[in-house]
Amino acid sequence: MSHISSADPLTGLLNRNAFDEEFKVRMQTAVEGNLPISLAFLDIDNFLLINESFGHIGGDQVLKSISTILQEQAGKQAITARYGGDEFAIIFPGKEREQAFLTMERIRAQVETRERFGDVKTKITITGGIAAYPIDGSTESEILRKADQALYHAKKTGRNNIRLAYEEKMAPKTSHFTLTQLERLSNLAKDEGVGEAVLLREALDDLLLKYGTNDIES
Repeated sequence: MSHISSADPLTGLLNRNAFDEEFKVRMQTAVEGNLPISLAFLDIDNFLLINESFGHIGGDQVLKSISTILQEQAGKQAITARYGGDEFAIIFPGKEREQAFLTMERIRAQVETRERFGDVKTKITITGGIAAYPIDGSTESEILRKADQALYHAKKTGRNNIRLAYEEKMAPKTSHFTLTQLERLSNLAKDEGVGEAVLLREALDDLLLKYGTNDIES
């Protein structure tokens, strides 16, 4: 994978595709070695207002400034990526989620106290969510989903905070599936070595993403 194809052209961080590949490899290494790994998602609060106030050029300067802060503060072993728009992702290989939380809190505080981002003079805050293997899940998709959920709930509880993943209560639903679907689901679960419920939650997340209902408000 070349640097040109893997780098986000604005920030120089990994782009979404490169992040997906990198996280898959890092998760596999963590699982095989029984090592911890943490994942953080974060985005800039009220970024649409920043673009409206300072234009897209000003918005780009903010994105580049935030990217620099992430690279400087995340740690030498961390892997930073621009996940899309004003959302970023950081992989913390070998770090428990409490360690990742302290790092993310330091980043959040530094952004909050800064008064200038490039040529843009304004106050900015960020919100983040963290999930970690093995405490929050045993698969790549589980950790991604839990980190995304943590970010979503951090946004819903006021922004400008970092939230750890938690176990969501399962809501029972009456569903009807064909026997063929259930048989194929059972076979897939065995092949992948995961529970059928994990696959169903992953499929539902993909469906919600397709129709935009997983979008997190800035």
